[in-house]
Amino acid sequence: MSTSRPPNPYDFLPSVQSFTLRSDDIADDATLPAPQLSGIFGAGGEDRSPHLAWSGFPDDTKSFAVTCFDPDAPTASGFWHWAVFDLPASTTELRTGAGSASGSDLPQGAVTLKCDGGVTQYLGAAPPPGHGPHRYFFVVHALDVETLGVGEDATPAFLGFNMFGHTLGRAMLVPVYENKG
Repeated sequence: MSTSRPPNPYDFLPSVQSFTLRSDDIADDATLPAPQLSGIFGAGGEDRSPHLAWSGFPDDTKSFAVTCFDPDAPTASGFWHWAVFDLPASTTELRTGAGSASGSDLPQGAVTLKCDGGVTQYLGAAPPPGHGPHRYFFVVHALDVETLGVGEDATPAFLGFNMFGHTLGRAMLVPVYENKG
């Protein structure tokens, strides 16, 4: 396995305004805490989405999307851990666990897509043992439309395709996790 990691996947998209994203649970370059690891896939975690709060986004924001992506997964397409969209522009915070299967802590109208693990919720980290450190891009996307019109059966990659051209700003936190197995 190569020890070099690919660049930030968002560097390949058009540049947009950045804004502030903070969390009570995760931090840039810090190890992803146990609650944000996967229980479903046996990593000893709880599949609990982290607290996220954002500010300083563009004034003309009409909705948000929140995603979590691992570009270091042993696939040619990375691994989507979470994708929720059509969050109203009045939403500036998601509490810990908002990405649960029930979705009950999300604002009305928000849509969660099935992640690459086949569940419609936040799926915690569970990289293969010995594969090296993985980066988890937790990203809040400020959008210029109230709804993207994406169906609930879409994939997170299709969501990303539909956000292209509608993204006004982006904020991210990138914790890491390595399963030393």
